Amino acid sequence: MKRNIITIDESKCDGCALCVSACQEGALQMVDGKARLITDSYCDGLGACLPDCPTGAITIGERDAEAFDEAAVKTHLSKAPHAPLMPKTAPESQLRQWPVQIKLVPVKAPYLQNANLLVAADCTAFAYANIHNDYMKNRITLIGCPKLDEGDYADKLAAILENNAIRSVTVLRMEVPCCGGIAHAVKTALTRSGKMIPWQVVTIGTNGDVLQD
Repeated sequence: MKRNIITIDESKCDGCALCVSACQEGALQMVDGKARLITDSYCDGLGACLPDCPTGAITIGERDAEAFDEAAVKTHLSKAPHAPLMPKTAPESQLRQWPVQIKLVPVKAPYLQNANLLVAADCTAFAYANIHNDYMKNRITLIGCPKLDEGDYADKLAAILENNAIRSVTVLRMEVPCCGGIAHAVKTALTRSGKMIPWQVVTIGTNGDVLQD
């Protein structure tokens, strides 16, 4: 009979197995690192697995297939229950203090002594996927948005520099023009504080690439 049923393009399947856990009928299994449909009769054709496939390897369409057999599915699940997949281990957070907003961080917070600072525009955390390991690790993170926040960060940053033995400053900004304000604030703060310490500006593109490092 012709009915809606899934098809898996093995060339696109990356073996993540997310579709296996999404299928409530147990119609999918991993075979040799690829997702496979065990039998047509276990697939209800509703496509609950589609949204979980990150590569678009699964499609749904009408083709010749065995009819969906709900009774067979219940028997299948009772004989070989599919344990839920353990979630992938999340990367360890590298955030070392709280709060993180530039305006909320106490000027004389103990964690600022001998710290390497990361002064980051808010949007960089969403644009750059590995910000924790590549930029936040071993740094104290201060974030802000010069376009949305009122006032200038320069005074607060200068006070932080003047009251603490800051070792270095890394500025992480987006390529958009408004983000220039956060780099300018750091430069101004360094000048006002009279501290000659290493500092750099890293620019992230709107596609997540590092444009300047």
